[in-house]
Amino acid sequence: MVERAMSHLVGLPLPPRPADKLDAAEALAARVRAYHERSKHHLSGYAARPETLDWDSQPSAFRRFVGAPAVALPQLDEVDGALRFALELPFDSPFAGAALPFSLPALAVLLQLSLGITAWKSQGPDRWAVRANPSSGNLHPVEGYLVATGVVGLRAGVHHYRAEDHALECRASWDLPAVRSAPRVWIALSTVIWREAWKYGERAFRYNQLDTGHAIGAFAAAAAVLGWRVREQPQIGWETLLHTLGLDRSADFPHGSRPDTELEEPEVLLELSASTVQPPIRATELRRSSSSARYFGEATRIDPHPMYSWPVLEDVAQASRWPDDPARAPGADALGPAKTQPGLAESVRRSTQAVIAGRRSAQRFDSKFMLERSSFVRILSSLERVAPGPGAGRGASGIDLIVFVHRVEGLPPGVYFLRRSSDATSSLHARLAAAFELRHVPDALRDARSAELSAPLELFELARRPTKELARIARTVHCHQDIASNGCFAVGMLADFERSLDAGPAAYRELLREAGRLGHMLYLQSEAEGVRSTGIGCFFDDAVLELISLSRSPIRSLYHLSVGKAIEDPRVETVSAARAKTTTGAE
Repeated sequence: MVERAMSHLVGLPLPPRPADKLDAAEALAARVRAYHERSKHHLSGYAARPETLDWDSQPSAFRRFVGAPAVALPQLDEVDGALRFALELPFDSPFAGAALPFSLPALAVLLQLSLGITAWKSQGPDRWAVRANPSSGNLHPVEGYLVATGVVGLRAGVHHYRAEDHALECRASWDLPAVRSAPRVWIALSTVIWREAWKYGERAFRYNQLDTGHAIGAFAAAAAVLGWRVREQPQIGWETLLHTLGLDRSADFPHGSRPDTELEEPEVLLELSASTVQPPIRATELRRSSSSARYFGEATRIDPHPMYSWPVLEDVAQASRWPDDPARAPGADALGPAKTQPGLAESVRRSTQAVIAGRRSAQRFDSKFMLERSSFVRILSSLERVAPGPGAGRGASGIDLIVFVHRVEGLPPGVYFLRRSSDATSSLHARLAAAFELRHVPDALRDARSAELSAPLELFELARRPTKELARIARTVHCHQDIASNGCFAVGMLADFERSLDAGPAAYRELLREAGRLGHMLYLQSEAEGVRSTGIGCFFDDAVLELISLSRSPIRSLYHLSVGKAIEDPRVETVSAARAKTTTGAE
């Protein structure tokens, strides 16, 4: 199977470095801006990417550390007691009692509901894994590490999550006192940038950050099942995280013609809190623990024969890295409490396990299906649970949405604006108000069973469009893909790009991750409503803005998704992860 691209775009030179008169932060931010502009898709041509793809030699989606001691984890269907009770509660009514204690079975549930394999699919001789967290093209650049102390059954230190067989392998053992007041647990995420670059070329860094955001959202949703809280730890810098995870130990990673294809990029450290929130860990503590650590294992190879090179990816990665900053406080809880919505039909009161483990990316949508207005409102209202990124406290812009409504009960087809930002001076809101006669549309969304549903939704009508015309527009701006026009609605996530970068070049990562976290909540709430979502990373950046009269503005489009009734392919067989393990003995 071969994918063609615009060959004249491959191998463009890197943008010139900014002038020396700029200070360091401005120079780095300029490199980030240059990357984002360079990686846009245009109606006249796509961002640089490979001319051909050999699907038989794509990068490995799984990594192991050979020789590292491993602990097998129980599957979801094997846990019982309080864990089973929590998994069987309705998705809209999570566990409201005391947080469950940190234990190996509880951490197993967390990991499988966030990064784990939830099913295996097969069609003919082809077989592939479905995971709890989505990834563009099922490439899965995100690797997960559990950092723990005081958990029974686990050495204090760093453990790599081996998703293919649901196990934790000890990457680093810390020499700490045996007695501790309480267990502490962190999740560290890294990305293998090459997994995305192999297919998507220069746009890959965007997708890596979106997928990191999806993974953070997946961990937040899984932690909520157990009564735990998740907070990002932005005070821990890139270099400290690199050293803590042992990702700077080059001898432990394969060497070949292209070492960059094998390396992992540290992304984020998250702390899990059960009963009480403890003081945030300091970079000096992590460095002290890892300085005397004993490391285990050698990493398996990702790609033995890389064909292309994309230097701009390393350039933007370097430009957007962040230092230790003791002054930065941990972010807000990544996911706020669920709001039980009145009038929820019994048919969509699915269990938490069924929703999270059943999450899938739709491949095709039923172009005739009409979405109930109550489902539409619940799906969009669920985004209120997603906290702003850690950069929001430093003046960074929040993310608002445009909504392409195709078939929603009670709403005429057209383009709408969903305001999420609490900032009364929202740049996007002000610019749209200057270009359109914004009409608040809560009355159109009122449901006879529950008028309350529409109250918190700040939805405004921008422009009505005939059904066929809107479908044509949505298909065109989303790289001519039917998935954007056949769903019931599609969303585009937009933010004031310049204002965000004023908080520092690392805000670029934070902004894209926030978009990924919002996307993950759309996936889960859609699943709970009996429909499905799919992420759309391919869209014509400037054409989207031109559509809403923002082509000459600092607003940028970051991520798009489509929601509708999925059409299943009867040729594809699906087997649960637990059943696959017991019947084949593999994975």
